[in-house]
Amino acid sequence: MTAGSGIIHQEMPKGDPAGVMGGFQLWANLPADRKMMDPRYREVKAGQIPQIVSDASVRTRIIAGRVGDVEGPVRDVVSDPLYVDVTVPPGSQYTHPTKQGHTAFAYVIEGNGYFCRQKDPFTYEMQGANYFDMRREPFVGNGVLVLFEDGDEVTVSTESEPVRFLLVAGRPIGEPVAWYGPIVMNTEQELRVAFEEYRDGAFVKRAQPRVSGRR
Repeated sequence: MTAGSGIIHQEMPKGDPAGVMGGFQLWANLPADRKMMDPRYREVKAGQIPQIVSDASVRTRIIAGRVGDVEGPVRDVVSDPLYVDVTVPPGSQYTHPTKQGHTAFAYVIEGNGYFCRQKDPFTYEMQGANYFDMRREPFVGNGVLVLFEDGDEVTVSTESEPVRFLLVAGRPIGEPVAWYGPIVMNTEQELRVAFEEYRDGAFVKRAQPRVSGRR
């Protein structure tokens, strides 16, 4: 979904009969010159997401971006994102090229593995880590996000266990962010204007219909 010049939305997930569900929600900011672009919405079902299985049995589901000649169904996003769901079996290695200058991160959701061939446990600085735990394992496991420095590829390897992770990358905007509630702008003044428009019923803007013909 692209909110752009006016989609007011609310997510109300229901889950299974016990109210349990799993999922991930990613938000991509819009640059200042595109914040008021026409809104749009698209639905992508599981069967529309292509999957590639490598010779090493690495499974890659491509949600956005391109892997080789296969492109994901989520397209035309301003930040040019890569969004893939990768499962690496035990005793395997996965490498994916990344664009120079793009921000990239991985979020592990199952198992554990090594990222970028780093087997030194003190290479990773994790939020909430016990810095005096000399026996810390070198693996990156479930619920850990790895933020990569700029480079041209990401490499993940496993030993006795598989690892599943989301690999996400995109072009940074390089603009200030002013955020409050459901609205993201560049300055606090822009936020005030947006909320005033919302209060006055002028926040949702619709494109004027185009009429063709001769005169």
